[in-house]
Amino acid sequence: MDDTLLLLRGTLRYSRAVTTRGIEKLKEERIPFQVLTYIHDDAKGARAAAGALALPEEITVKSLVFQADDRSYLFALMASDGTVSEKKLARVAGRRRVSPALPRDAERVTGYEIGGISPLGAKRPLPVVLDRGAAAHPDVAINAGARGTLVRLATPDLIRITGAVVADIRVE
Repeated sequence: MDDTLLLLRGTLRYSRAVTTRGIEKLKEERIPFQVLTYIHDDAKGARAAAGALALPEEITVKSLVFQADDRSYLFALMASDGTVSEKKLARVAGRRRVSPALPRDAERVTGYEIGGISPLGAKRPLPVVLDRGAAAHPDVAINAGARGTLVRLATPDLIRITGAVVADIRVE
């Protein structure tokens, strides 16, 4: 049997593709998804991925790791065309302050390399906050846990599998 579950034209199909812990988690949960790959070069970030894959920036979600003032970590998921408000994120997380995690800390707590960080299959489950703007779309594309590999899935499935809280965390 082939090794990646895809959603194509509303039906589940299997296709050979790269696999990651994130993809394995989606397969385990029987969540329909589509694997999207591109050449990850010097252009980094969700905006570059959206451009390479010809996806709208508002559905291409970046996975950012933040550290709270109590030294805990959390994910902020934001459309590639947006910026996270640390103040709003801290309020939603019930913390006084949050700041972007150092790259080495983000890699350590997720088990993924920068450029491939995802809440899907992260080494340590972390709280997830999904920006309301991104959540308004029926589906999103998010890093699958490897540089140059995204998955496109239904937004309600992403919310369910990550336990995400949906809130306005975008800089105005």
